[in-house]
Amino acid sequence: MAELVVDGVKVSYHVAGSGPVCLVHSGGPGIHYDYLRMPELEQQLSMVYLEPVGTGASDLLADGNYSMESYAYYAAQVAQQFGEEKVFFLGHSHGGFVGLQFALDYPDLVRGIIVYDGMAFNGKELGQEAKRQLDAYVARRPVGDPLAAQVQQAWNEDSELPDDKERHLDNLRRLLPVYFRDFEEIEPRLADWFTLMDLTIDPNRQPSAWDIRDRLGEIDGPVLVIVGAYDFICGEKWARQLHDGIAGSELVVLAGSGHFGHLEEPEEFFGSVLRFAAAH
Repeated sequence: MAELVVDGVKVSYHVAGSGPVCLVHSGGPGIHYDYLRMPELEQQLSMVYLEPVGTGASDLLADGNYSMESYAYYAAQVAQQFGEEKVFFLGHSHGGFVGLQFALDYPDLVRGIIVYDGMAFNGKELGQEAKRQLDAYVARRPVGDPLAAQVQQAWNEDSELPDDKERHLDNLRRLLPVYFRDFEEIEPRLADWFTLMDLTIDPNRQPSAWDIRDRLGEIDGPVLVIVGAYDFICGEKWARQLHDGIAGSELVVLAGSGHFGHLEEPEEFFGSVLRFAAAH
C-alpha cells in the first residue's frame, strides 16, 4: 500500500505484479478495490489498484465534488508517480466511466484504456434501461422464484436507503444475483469473494450529471471495451455505443457473463486484456 497527498487530499493505492503500469479503478462509486484484485494480470502488468477519493483509506472530498473529472484528476496524479510516459487504465463499471474521462483529459498519459462494463453517461436513462433488464431477469426466472423476489425488493428499496453503510451493503448483497448470468452456479465458488465487498459512503457527495456521448470521437488512443452479455446495469447496448463512437476500438462480448466477467469467464476476460496489453 502507498499513499500520495494531492492538494491536501490523501489518495491510497496498492501495487502488485510487474511489467507496464495498469491503473485499476473500482466501481460504485465507493466500492472498495478488493473485489477487483486480478492476480492473473499481475503476472504481466504492474497493477496499481486505486482506492479512489471517497473510498477506503483515501480521503473524502470536503466539497463533495466527486465528478468524473475529479476522479480522473486524482488517478492522473497517481499515474505520474511511476516514471512511465504512459499507462494502461482498467476501469470497471463506474471506474469505466472514469477511464473514458481520463482518456479525454489526459491523452498523453494513455497507453490503452480498458472499459470493463462501462458506458459514456450516467443519469435517468441508465436507471430506466437497468430496470428494463432487471424485469427481463425476473421474467426468465420460474414463477414465485425467491431470488427474483429478493432482487426486486432490493431494487425497490435502493433509492430509499439512508446514508448507512451496512444497510447499503446488505442491499447490494441481496441484489447480487441479477449481476450474474447464473448466480446459483457461481455462488459456491465465490464464498471468499463475497466477504471482500465493502464500500464507503460520503453523505456530502453532490449529484454529478455526466454525459460524453458526443465526445467519444475525440478519444483516439487504444480502447478495449469488454461487456457481459447478461450485464443488467451497464449492458451490451451501451458497450456497442462506445465501440461505435470510438474509432478503432475493440469490443469483446462475454457470452456467458453478467457484470463480473472476470469471475464468470476468467479465461476469456484475462485473455482479452493480455492480448490488448501486448499489442500496445
